[in-house]
Amino acid sequence: MMSSSSSSPAPPILPISTAQTTAAPTTDPTAFRQFLTRLSDTFRATLSNRRPWPELLDRSALSRPDSLSDALSRIRKNLSYFRVNYLALVAAVIALSLLTNPFSLLLLLLLFSAWSFFYLFRPADAPPLVIFGRQFSDRETLGGLVLLSVFTIFLTSVGSIIMSALTVGAALVCAHGAFRVPDDLFLDDQEPGGAASGFLSFLGGQAAAAGPAVVVR
Repeated sequence: MMSSSSSSPAPPILPISTAQTTAAPTTDPTAFRQFLTRLSDTFRATLSNRRPWPELLDRSALSRPDSLSDALSRIRKNLSYFRVNYLALVAAVIALSLLTNPFSLLLLLLLFSAWSFFYLFRPADAPPLVIFGRQFSDRETLGGLVLLSVFTIFLTSVGSIIMSALTVGAALVCAHGAFRVPDDLFLDDQEPGGAASGFLSFLGGQAAAAGPAVVVR
């Protein structure tokens, strides 16, 4: 007598569902370290070109200019000679203004962090940014960061604080440049930019030096 064995039906295969995750912004640590290294080298190279502070603060070299043209000539020569010192003075005024306004300083730090994590130091092969289930292209991310920067700088107290600090710094620089007699200063004509370049060429040169450290998207 043969006994037949009954097999139980196989359980149904359930579909596996994967939850959609939000792509977290990643940064390229190598690019960030290169940026910090280049920034540190540029900062040290810039400070090495500064003039002695006692020479800047020499009270015996101060006198009232004879005319407006004389004041403008002094400002032009002193800008060429003390440009690193003047830039440090303006930066100190801006830093002091931000330190006395912690909320504005926090906004600037958050803005810089957003640029760093979402655009500047994201690896070139990183997946597209996904926030709340929506995918953003590089162009959309850049546009959002630009709008965020405009809102932070011009629609909050940050812009007014920076502009006020720049105005105070420029006034101090112009006042010192107009009253500082540049006759005892040795103007090195071999320095790039010369006297006519002023702050703009100096800032542009530093930006060009730090530029390759930023990942171009």
